[in-house]
Amino acid sequence: MNRHMKSMLATAGVILLVAGAAAGQGTAPAAAAGQAAPRPRMTAPVRGEAPLGYTKPVVKAGKIDGKDYVITTIQVKNLATGAIAGLKVEEFWYDKGGNPVTGDVFRQPRPLQPGEIATVTLQTPRNPKMDRNQYSFSHANGAIKAQLLPKL
Repeated sequence: MNRHMKSMLATAGVILLVAGAAAGQGTAPAAAAGQAAPRPRMTAPVRGEAPLGYTKPVVKAGKIDGKDYVITTIQVKNLATGAIAGLKVEEFWYDKGGNPVTGDVFRQPRPLQPGEIATVTLQTPRNPKMDRNQYSFSHANGAIKAQLLPKL
């Protein structure tokens, strides 16, 4: 008798569980309309040289946690037909003799899709020897052909 009761309770529990799961599936708006939820469109990454447009860098002095920094802001735009994966922008600062003094590196956390615009912020600790700077663009699958644009 005890086994018979336990099996009936287990069967009733399974039926309630399945009915609850089936009822919960119908509440999604995409499922109710009979369509799949829209997914962001991803493109294959560029292999080799990738064209990239950028605006003139804006260099300003600023303080971060009480320390002096040189903050450089650049807007970049993917001009390629594929995504640029692992975009890296490096800034190098040199003294008057051409010796490297300091610099900073920015890495884009996700692939830059075709036509997408991203803002690059480089924060370099201020050094009194700083005289001039230089930028280097690269990506995970090759080189970047950077092109200065008047605006994006």
